[in-house]
Amino acid sequence: MIRAVLRDLTSGPIAVQLRRFVIVGTATAGVQMALLWLFVDAAGINYLVGAIVAIEITIVLTYVLNNAWTFRASRNTGTVEYLSGLFKTNLVRGTAIPIQLGVLYALVEWGGIMYLVSNAAAILLSGLYRFVLDALWTWG
Repeated sequence: MIRAVLRDLTSGPIAVQLRRFVIVGTATAGVQMALLWLFVDAAGINYLVGAIVAIEITIVLTYVLNNAWTFRASRNTGTVEYLSGLFKTNLVRGTAIPIQLGVLYALVEWGGIMYLVSNAAAILLSGLYRFVLDALWTWG
């Protein structure tokens, strides 16, 4: 069973979506990291507050890119459908914020790891969760 699931991830029906999701996620994670650095190092904001703002900005950017490319076969079109999808992805990704912030906080405060490295790890850990919920609910 595990082999079948892994095979589906590399060559099954969701493989293309997953690859596109990872590409969009990688690009927007880079944006999030740059924003976090700007908020913390350039503006002097607490790293957790900066992370919340950076996450929300990238939630919107990620939705725009995923709607246009990753999930284009089931894309949200029209004003109401588009805004509804944006609301749904905010709910999905909003539920991932405590996961990401918790990992970030734990790695920085208890692990003594630099906040940008910790944020990268937190993004990776919450990524699969976000993909599954977005694929099933936002564009499902």
